[in-house]
Amino acid sequence: MQKDFVLEWRQKYAFNGMLLYVGSTVFICYLSFSLRFGGLEVPVWNALYWIILLFTAVNAIAKGFAQESRGRLLYYYSIVSPQGVILAKMLYNAALMLVLSLLCFIFYAVVIGNPVQDVGMFLLTIVLGALGFASSLTMISGIAAKAANTGTLMAVLSFPVMVPMLLMLMKMSKNAIDGLDPSVSLDEALVLLAINMIVITVSYILFPYLWRS
Repeated sequence: MQKDFVLEWRQKYAFNGMLLYVGSTVFICYLSFSLRFGGLEVPVWNALYWIILLFTAVNAIAKGFAQESRGRLLYYYSIVSPQGVILAKMLYNAALMLVLSLLCFIFYAVVIGNPVQDVGMFLLTIVLGALGFASSLTMISGIAAKAANTGTLMAVLSFPVMVPMLLMLMKMSKNAIDGLDPSVSLDEALVLLAINMIVITVSYILFPYLWRS
């Protein structure tokens, strides 16, 4: 984790590029919807937010293993366990996604408007979404890094994993926007927690076999 944070600090263009992507996408949504139609309906606001976060997550996490050279991976293989590598990557990507998600929400709310009535529940949804994106896409990034065309393979592999997670996140965030009682979103929160735990456990068990190759 320390190595990834140091590299991110030295190569700020990657993080700044993600911020530019988020900012420009939100501004394009503002020009396309708010100026022309006077605002966004709540379902559209909700859907656009998670679409922006999904593409941000794919672009941010895809480089996790792709940027590692073969020599550096061989060096890691000789000094650390594969479980340590995958858990460190997941924690780093979760922290990165959490920062990007919160910044996206703040900028999105300032530029387009904030219809969220239960901000606390919406922030909890963001945390669960950041953890889910990080855990799922980190393992997929490790698999895709073994292929020549990493970006295409990652998009194909991540689609069936992300769809059920996005459905839960959008439903939970819609409840928060409408200001419903938090108990209404309990089932979705438990499902998201279960998905995250399953993905982390499976990655912890299977990544050593991928690591050896």
